[in-house]
Order: sequence, then structure tokens, then C-alpha cells
Amino acid sequence: MGKYKLRAPVSRRDMGISIILPVFNPFLFWYSSAMKSVIVANGNFIPTPAILSQLHSADLILAADGGAVHLHELNICPHGIIGDLDSISVEAEDFFSLKNIPVHRYPARKDSTDTELCITHAIDRGSREIILTGVTGHRLDHTLANVFLLRTLLDRGVKGRIMDAHNEIHLTGSEIIIRGTPGELLSIIPVSDKVTGLTLEGLEYPLTDKTLVQGSTLGVSNCFAGPTARITIKSGLILVIKSTD
Repeated sequence: MGKYKLRAPVSRRDMGISIILPVFNPFLFWYSSAMKSVIVANGNFIPTPAILSQLHSADLILAADGGAVHLHELNICPHGIIGDLDSISVEAEDFFSLKNIPVHRYPARKDSTDTELCITHAIDRGSREIILTGVTGHRLDHTLANVFLLRTLLDRGVKGRIMDAHNEIHLTGSEIIIRGTPGELLSIIPVSDKVTGLTLEGLEYPLTDKTLVQGSTLGVSNCFAGPTARITIKSGLILVIKSTD
């Protein structure tokens, strides 16, 4: 079967409410493949224009449990809801049930978070790019666990990033090009014991073939000198975080 495509935007009138729906029957979700997926979790969520753009252009949208509440508030139907359903509201659950949105329910006692389960489902269905949103917030343990899910994506050869209202987070072990605007903040944080060959181009404070160790703050609060920045390393792992105050 072919992959889904969300029209951007797609809407119809239903009980006086404009609902954005998948073009194809959502029951086909479990058997379809997708190239670009957006996973919405239950953390802090502000639907910025950048996040909405990703939702509207996604091949596949998955709600990690209470992430369905965020989508319900936007009148966006996911292609599936995954998790133990301990944080979804009754209103959202009933609403999506009426829309025949597939639910893949897991027991509360499990070995993976709902967000990781969504990642597994997205990869199994052919996703080559996964954007995580609603994955940062007050629970630092969940935030850190979600940030390091980027390692799972990197190891699986899937392009991944986290987006929230103030940050765009990437993990790389080689090279990445980031778009921004002059003066916009960009930080490079080593997450392996040692990072070698760090070279920064297109930033206010460039570096060439620098070695950083875990715990170094040298790469924090750099900023764009132009529309793009190129970050390369020879070995190790770094988080690359574009931020706004």
C-alpha cells in the first residue's frame, strides 16, 4: 500500500468544527509506510508556526498517549495513538474513537516509554525522518530520556530532531548543517567522553579541529553569523541546539 500524505491543510466540517484528517482511511495506518513522521508527546507543547508546518507536511502523525490531547486541541487527527493511555483525557479519547483513529494500547508496566514505542512503530513503517515534539517539560528525567532517544534514531540511520517553542535539538556524530538567522543562538554540547576535530563554520565564534571533553561549556551560546552553520566532528557525539530566549 502507498504511504499516507496529509494535505496541508486539509479540513472538513464536522459538528461545526474544522477537523484536519488523514487523506486515507486511518485503519490503513498499521500497514502503511511513511518517510517523515511527527510524534507528539505529553510534555510542554506550544504549536509554533514551525511545529504546525511539520505537522501539516508529515506523512505520519503519532500521538504518544497524552500527546493526543495536544492534537485534539488543534483539531488534528493523528494516524495512531500509542501508549498505556494513562494521560489522555476522556474527551480526547472519545473524540478520536468517533473518528476511528487506531489505538495501540500497552500495559502500564512496560520496558519503554510511550514516546519510544511511537519511534519503534514509525521506524517499522519506514520512517526516515522523525520529529519529536511535546517531549520537553517539567519532568527533567523524561526530557533527558527523550533527548537521548535521538541516539536511537542516529544508530538506526534515521534523521531525528526535537522541536519545542524555544529549541531545536539535534544529535550528530559527523556533520550537520543548520539553518538560522544572524544572531540566533546555537550551542554545541559534547555528550561523549571526548569529541575530536570539531569545526564550526558560519558562526560568530568559529573553531577548527578542536577537541572537547564531556562537561566542556566552550560550545555554549554561539550564534549564527549568516543563514547557515556547518558543524563537523571527526569522532564522538555532540548535541547541536538552536535556541531562542
